[in-house]
Amino acid sequence: MTKLIDKVAWVHLEDGKILSTRSHGKDAFYLPGGKREPGESDIETLLREVDEELTVTVLAGTVARLGIYEARAHGRADDVTVRMTCYTGGFTGTLAPANEIAEIAWLTYADRPRVSPVDQLIFDDLHASARLTT
Repeated sequence: MTKLIDKVAWVHLEDGKILSTRSHGKDAFYLPGGKREPGESDIETLLREVDEELTVTVLAGTVARLGIYEARAHGRADDVTVRMTCYTGGFTGTLAPANEIAEIAWLTYADRPRVSPVDQLIFDDLHASARLTT
């Protein structure tokens, strides 16, 4: 039986590059976001996770769903799948790594091998729509 990890992610693009994060001790980059706490909506999870990881406030009124993606979970057993519900949205504040985040980076499509399998699907879609540059 496949195990499912349900996550929410923030897709933030600037000048054809996507904001990504790498956690302490991890070898891959991931989109900012994470797992919901009991009773949280997608938006509540998104706002909390981005604030915790990047010390900025996503503006709830600007949030829009980008899509839902599923792939094998990076660094987990083959029977573990991650489902990532992705949102865009504006923010206030200054981006800075916090808590488990070791670094933030602005990646292009050329960085696709450096991200998790589910993020690779998102990179593919964004590149196909000319939103993520090579």
